[in-house]
Amino acid sequence: MQYLFLLVFLSGVSSACAQGDYPTPYGEREDVAAYLDAVAQEHDFPRATLQQWLSQAHQRQDIIDRISKPAETVWTWARYRGHLVDADRIQQGADFWGEHRDTLARAAEEFGVAEEYVVAILGIETRYGQVTGGYPVLDALATLGFDYAPRSKFFRKELTELLLLAREEGKDPRELTGSYAGAMGYGQFIPSSYRHYAVDFDADGIRDIWQNPQDAIGSIANYFARHRWRGEGPVAIRVEPSAANVGKLDDIAGTTLALDHTLAEIYGLGIQVQGIDPDIDPQTKVAVYKLEGAQGDEYWLGLHDFYVITRYNRSYMYALAVHQLSQAIKQERDERVAQKPS
Repeated sequence: MQYLFLLVFLSGVSSACAQGDYPTPYGEREDVAAYLDAVAQEHDFPRATLQQWLSQAHQRQDIIDRISKPAETVWTWARYRGHLVDADRIQQGADFWGEHRDTLARAAEEFGVAEEYVVAILGIETRYGQVTGGYPVLDALATLGFDYAPRSKFFRKELTELLLLAREEGKDPRELTGSYAGAMGYGQFIPSSYRHYAVDFDADGIRDIWQNPQDAIGSIANYFARHRWRGEGPVAIRVEPSAANVGKLDDIAGTTLALDHTLAEIYGLGIQVQGIDPDIDPQTKVAVYKLEGAQGDEYWLGLHDFYVITRYNRSYMYALAVHQLSQAIKQERDERVAQKPS
């Protein structure tokens, strides 16, 4: 859940960083010392422990380079989709579903979130736990919190969340690895998401999103439920305007995540919306997106649960990829079930 695209470059480090060619360690910086003083005071945290941890954190220019060019800002939808909604991920998703069908069914029952969307998140984030990232999370969050001005406030908060997480869960933050943005485990939870939404879904007393797929499944489902997943009506709808009214759709298509239009407004432009329940409330809120697809421009409407997916990663292309992958995995899963002998 992530607010950035965390998969494309999850692993690998620059040769300079691999050789230990770092600037001044964070444990020796005055701005970091002031931060640690504040954390120690506000959270009743032993100052010496914080100093010990941060003294081994280093600035990573490779992390700054990667986060400065997220895929959503430089890739077309065609390329983005091709990378994420691929045949291997679909097959592996159906395999994962079969292996964890009881856990997924229980999560769907308990949290009201469709199984295919949980599986799709796991597929996009880490290929079902296969690629969880090799960056030291402490390095990532310190680098972004102290040396990445565009979002330093956010990532410094996440650094604090990591330190609190480590204390609460009995973990050494220096040993945790993840993405270049500090996301961890099967579902790539940032520290605040772990603290607020991770669950012990197998009741063993540990919220383990790193090694335990059951906890990962329950945690993702809980995340969606807590962000008000409804599970009613369509998630996203493709519309195909005619040559006469495509310009009207262009005028309202945007890039924001807010549901700032209604179905009635779309109908009023003379645009037909295929495959939708005719009884759906015309005042249903939607977002309108225009994307550069493999066969030309595509127009999509995102509805309530589409918006919920963007709470996991604040990108409409990410949400659409999750939706399309979920449907492809569900189709593959249904076909496999249908082919089983009765």
